[in-house]
Amino acid sequence: MSESKQINIPDIGDFAEVEVIEVLVQVGDEVSAEDAIISLESEKATIEVPTPEGGVIEAILVKEGDFVSEGSPMIKIKTSSSNDNKPAEAPKEAAKEEAEPAKETPKQAAAEQSSAEKPAKAAPKPPPVPVEIPKQPSGKLAHASPSVRKFARELGADISQVIGTGRKGRITQDDVKNHIKTAMQTGGQTVVTAGFDVPPFPAVDFTQFGEVDSQPLNRIQKISGKYLHRNWVRIPHVTQYDESDITELEDFRQANKADAKAQGFSLTPLAFIVKAMAKALKKFPKFNSSLDVDGENLIYKKYFHIGIAVDTPNGLVVPVIRDCDKKEVFEIAKEMRDISLKARDGKLSPSDMQGGCISISSLGGIGGTAFTPIINAPEVAILGVSRSNIKPVWNGKEFEPKLMLPLSLSYDHRVIDGADAARFIVYLSSILADMKKMLL
Repeated sequence: MSESKQINIPDIGDFAEVEVIEVLVQVGDEVSAEDAIISLESEKATIEVPTPEGGVIEAILVKEGDFVSEGSPMIKIKTSSSNDNKPAEAPKEAAKEEAEPAKETPKQAAAEQSSAEKPAKAAPKPPPVPVEIPKQPSGKLAHASPSVRKFARELGADISQVIGTGRKGRITQDDVKNHIKTAMQTGGQTVVTAGFDVPPFPAVDFTQFGEVDSQPLNRIQKISGKYLHRNWVRIPHVTQYDESDITELEDFRQANKADAKAQGFSLTPLAFIVKAMAKALKKFPKFNSSLDVDGENLIYKKYFHIGIAVDTPNGLVVPVIRDCDKKEVFEIAKEMRDISLKARDGKLSPSDMQGGCISISSLGGIGGTAFTPIINAPEVAILGVSRSNIKPVWNGKEFEPKLMLPLSLSYDHRVIDGADAARFIVYLSSILADMKKMLL
């Protein structure tokens, strides 16, 4: 007897509204209890959700990009008894054919005998014939376990191009190896490494040079690392540098930081930079845009949400401060305190890190003079902030000591050209240099 059941998302810990990043099965697949069905990704971890029961997948109730919580519908599965799974007996004719070898004709036997009597000659080696590797049907999800998918990624193989030889076309590790061997023999055209024809990193035994200590990356590093790599290789980065005179800004900040402290938060230069950034985005709307998934259209945003990179014990996260154009500097500073505390305590929700228009990475509290920040796609630009220093600035008659803030603006050259980037960072610097422009 078979029975249809709905399987819901089980207890996945202290997570809610977690994004589905991959569906690992298809309708019609036969799965066993504890087989992974979907992968979820939170700000803390990637979670593979198994099915508590085995059977045949009747329906998939989630898709990539959905947000789910404990109890959300996941799949419908048809369970069956052991009798239902009993394999059918092979036809007697097939068994008979297998047992009786094919008889040779007299001509075939004579040809083989003649060939055996002739001395072997070295025949010229024929040129290699390119082998066309069949692709997975368009739109079909490669049928492979998470471990095999990871294995393929580590070797730089496109799992969607691998032909599975396992049960119901399931891809095995041997299939991945054979795919790579075949691709190398035919010029390596089907092996990809992040979309670029580059060799993989060599495996090095570092112990031959001295003592080592191996420690695994934490989950945030694993999650963010792949996105940083994707953004770096797929976006044509250009970085524009400038300095802003923040002498007046710092005088204002020093005069008001006691009031902020009395309210329980610090009035940092970053709060002013966020406010200035919102004004600059209004002036230059192209910086407040994103390319669509096809790269054919530019989507202009009418809101001004700014991401702030926060250094936590577990790695870098980028929570978003919303509607920065509508908030005063004090409001922004207070919200920065609240969201930074959540980040360091590991309590950010996925929604806290979504919807950013542009990001700011500030290393001013640590040091340095400039750096090249990596764009946080689908944003088209990111601002890097380094440590301010007193420098002599010529005012036309003499040198004056000024507090200068180094700025590094990385931008997507597909969307923004150099002249626009220069105008943007000059305008941003002018706002930071003039408190009246910022506060009005």
